[in-house]
Amino acid sequence: MVVGLAGFAATAFGLAPLALDDAALMQRTVTQSVAPVGLEAQLEALAVHDISLFRSDVTRSNDTANSLLRRLNVSDPAAATFLRSNVMAKTLINGQGGKMVRVSASASGKLEELTARYPSENPEMRNTHFTRLTVSKVAGQLSASVETVALAAQVRLGSGTIRNSLFAATDASRIPDPVAVQMAEIFANDIDFHRELRRGDTFSVVYEALTADGEPVTWNQSSGKVLAAEFISNGKAYSAVWFKETVSGKGAYFDMAGLSKIRSFLASPMEFSRVTSGFAMRLHPILNTWKQHKGVDFGAPAGTDVRSVGDGVVDFAGAQKGYGNVVEIKHTHERSTLYAHLSRIDVRQGQRIEQGSVIGAVGSTGWATGPHLHFEFKRAGMQVDPTDIAKSSETIAVSPAAKTRFAEMAMAVKAQLNAAETTASASASAYAE
Repeated sequence: MVVGLAGFAATAFGLAPLALDDAALMQRTVTQSVAPVGLEAQLEALAVHDISLFRSDVTRSNDTANSLLRRLNVSDPAAATFLRSNVMAKTLINGQGGKMVRVSASASGKLEELTARYPSENPEMRNTHFTRLTVSKVAGQLSASVETVALAAQVRLGSGTIRNSLFAATDASRIPDPVAVQMAEIFANDIDFHRELRRGDTFSVVYEALTADGEPVTWNQSSGKVLAAEFISNGKAYSAVWFKETVSGKGAYFDMAGLSKIRSFLASPMEFSRVTSGFAMRLHPILNTWKQHKGVDFGAPAGTDVRSVGDGVVDFAGAQKGYGNVVEIKHTHERSTLYAHLSRIDVRQGQRIEQGSVIGAVGSTGWATGPHLHFEFKRAGMQVDPTDIAKSSETIAVSPAAKTRFAEMAMAVKAQLNAAETTASASASAYAE
């Protein structure tokens, strides 16, 4: 084999000098006039073909058949009547808005086909399936059909740069809001998104979008699950990868080194909120005296879900003087948390709950000037700063048995994150030019 290859190489070397020089080849220029087809003939050819116009929109809660079709540039009284009267078709304009609609219409505006996609009418299937309503014209007559179809998952990449806020950056990058919320949650123990976020900070994300016929859905709570993310804040990089050690086990986010992003205590009892009063001396808003504030107040609209920051057992659930409606959770022998001014309580005394479980909602019960959550972290019965506890709480690592598989997965998602960043940089450069 070696001899054969050597002979081939020698032969190639021997033939190469015999190749003709391009400059020595005969060259000839041929000029030929081409008469374009007349404009009338082109228009006649186009007239033979039927033109279909496509348009998409989302239904509104106050839509009528006429207003919806008008917004879709469909001018077809017969179609409007059909949408109002047909048992299947009228579900399009009944109930809640948010249904994804796509129409095909003729050049004159007559409806040819309408397809609507919206949550499955079976509550047990809404996380996995969607309803597809089709209105089509057959032999000049409109007909409707409804079917239940499985949602499909697509992996998508995104990247952005902070200019004003995280949500403004994700909006500019056309990344869904649920993804932004998850990133704020994932990196909550690394970055204070209210005080530490800097202009010029960057992020890349790989997320799973649930789609209906290829269109991302907005109604499903599982849509937009973050699979991996990287955030560079103030020159320091933070990473996260979603990983399940076993098929039936619970997944969690880990950094590239295999350490869990979720500590034994969450950084905040709400998904995304703002601190209105920290663990420090302050002028009491009601008593009008300077007093040590032994907790953290989070501003949020009334009714916003409040969750437990860690696993534990409900030690108290009820009214408590100036605190109003209160839930207190015992996490360990020494550590407990308290949630006050709740508008409602969703747990009972003695109930065992997991980290992230909803225990009530933001309110203004007790001594409160407006809706907010007063949150306390206690060690051996004494209040301590909750922000310090979250950052210093225990973390776990990927088990030795799963380390090899995790390392392979981390390497793959790192490549995807790099691709997302490269694509975003290339798009930004092209736009600048």
